Formats: sequence, C-alpha cells, structure tokens
Amino acid sequence: PKIGLDDMVLFCRQMHALTRSGIPIMRAIFGLAETTKNPMMEAILKDVAATLGRGNTLSQALASHKAQFNPLFISMISVGESSGHLDQAFKQLVGHLEMERDTRKKVVAALRYPTMVVAAIFIAIMVVNVFVIPSFAKVFAKFGADLPFATKVLLASSNFFLEYWWLILGMLFIAIAGFIKYTRSQQGEYQWDKIKLSLPLVGGLLNRVALSRFTRTFSMLSRAGVPILQALEVSAEAVGNRYIEANVKDMRHGIERGDSLARSAHASGMFTPLILQMISVGEESGAVDVLLQDVSDFYDEETEYDVQNLSAAIEPIMLLFMGGIVLVLALGIFLPLWDLGAAAR
Repeated sequence: PKIGLDDMVLFCRQMHALTRSGIPIMRAIFGLAETTKNPMMEAILKDVAATLGRGNTLSQALASHKAQFNPLFISMISVGESSGHLDQAFKQLVGHLEMERDTRKKVVAALRYPTMVVAAIFIAIMVVNVFVIPSFAKVFAKFGADLPFATKVLLASSNFFLEYWWLILGMLFIAIAGFIKYTRSQQGEYQWDKIKLSLPLVGGLLNRVALSRFTRTFSMLSRAGVPILQALEVSAEAVGNRYIEANVKDMRHGIERGDSLARSAHASGMFTPLILQMISVGEESGAVDVLLQDVSDFYDEETEYDVQNLSAAIEPIMLLFMGGIVLVLALGIFLPLWDLGAAAR
C-alpha cells in the first residue's frame, strides 16, 4: 500500500528541520525510522538508511521505492543534493504535498453529500421493491382488481429483481471489474482520463487541478535548476492525467527541434491562454518559474472556489433526481391505496 499524504508531509517537514540543523542524512533517516508510527514508512526508511550505508545518495536510495516516491520527489531531492540546498528541497516538497492533500480533502468533502443521497435512494428503492410492492400485489390479487400502471411497473421490476438478483449482481460485478481492468491498461487509462476532462460539473475542475499541478511542479523544478526537458518530463508525470501527460511530453519534440517553450506549449493544445501568455513573457524576461508560480496560485484559488461550490452545483441535479424517484414510488404505492376502497366495494 502507498504511504498517505499526511505521513509524506510529516516526513518532509522532519527532514527539512533535520537537514537545516546540519544533522547527517543517515542519522536523520535512522532517527525517523525509529520514531515513525507507520510500519510501512519504518520499513522503507530502514531500507533507505541501509542503501545510504552502501555509499549511495539519498535520491538513489529513494528511487528504489518508486511506488512511494514519485519522479518529482526524487528529482527535487537530487537537485537539492547537487546544489547543497537539500533542506530547501524538502521545504518546497512540503508546500507541494500539502496543496495536494488539501485539494483531495476538499473534493472528497464536496462529494460526500451526493454520495450519501444516492446511497439512501438506492436503499429505499431496494426496500420498496422487495417488501412493499409484493404486499400490495397480494392484497389486490385477493380483490381481483387491476393494479395501476405505475404499480405494475414497480411490481415487474420487483419480480425481476427477486428472481434474477444473482444475475444482476453478477453482471454488475463483471461490469465493474471490466471497467477497472480497462482503466488500468495504458490505452484505457489514457481514454478514461480524456473523458474525465469533458465530464459536466467536474471536468473543468479536474482540468484546473491538472494545470495547477503542472505549473507548480514546472516552476519548482525550473527554480531548482533542472534542465527544461527533464522538468517537462517530471512535470508531465506529476499532473495525474495520462491524456495531458502524453500531450505535454510531446512538447519535448518541438523543443528538441529548436522551438521555444511558448510555441511548443501552444502546439500541444493543453494550456489556457493565461498559461501561454505567462510562458511567453517568462521566456522573454527570464522569469518563467516566477510567472508560472503566480499562475499556479491563481488556479489554486480557482480550484478552491470550484470545490466549495461543487455541492451547490450538484444539489439541484440531486433534487430533480430524488423528485423523479419519489414521484415514481408515490404513484406506485399511493395509487393502489386510493383505489383500494373501490376494489373492496
């Protein structure tokens, strides 16, 4: 299992404090391994310390655990080691990881209410189909009366579920397993990430989050002195979207042919006019890292605003959906009640 962002932030904060104090790296790693409460982190840090004892650098030791430390993390540590500012590298990673953690928590909090509503509706439909509708059917059968059309629809769905529940669950399981398997493949992940960017309500939010990650990462790496091609490679992998990653990596071909960063970014079609303008001005003034950091801050504010209003945007849709379900259930249940007296007479 991957180490959580909270543990990674704590690790970077502790390493920033220890390296700034001048404590040797191996001693700092051993100390953190003994004090951490995460067994996975403890095992990794002990292995990193053992790798350091064999004469490797910290970035090389962390690179042996690529599942936990992404290319951005390793690149920042490598640059910090070569420049002699390892403490600053950990400080920048703290800010980056904290922003990632806060964004994820806000998105999860915004989606919590709609998820609970959908789950409650699903449970209500199951209860009505399994227990309520069959009881109405028995009562009307005794009087020899015809059921209303809405109740017939609910009864047919109830009978189908009771008789073929195993088939429904099997098909649902196969569909979910097939979707997960497809999205884990290279082509499937690429297509799904492309589709996610065009989804209503959340597509724009996901696009802004990805652009914020790219600009923030590229700014950090440029400020640290990482070569532009390597910075593009690492920044693309830090975006978290295979579709955007593939298009950003294609920018390397234009730069290798001698095109400017702004022209290559425009040809990729992945960036907004704001980012393209900032890159162009940054290349002319030699301050690409500063301007892209400003862009990242702007998109972070936009993302925070969108996340805060995500629930407000979803609520009207949820109310319409709930209203439709309640209407169907009400017609299916109360129409028979209203006709029950006539059926009895």
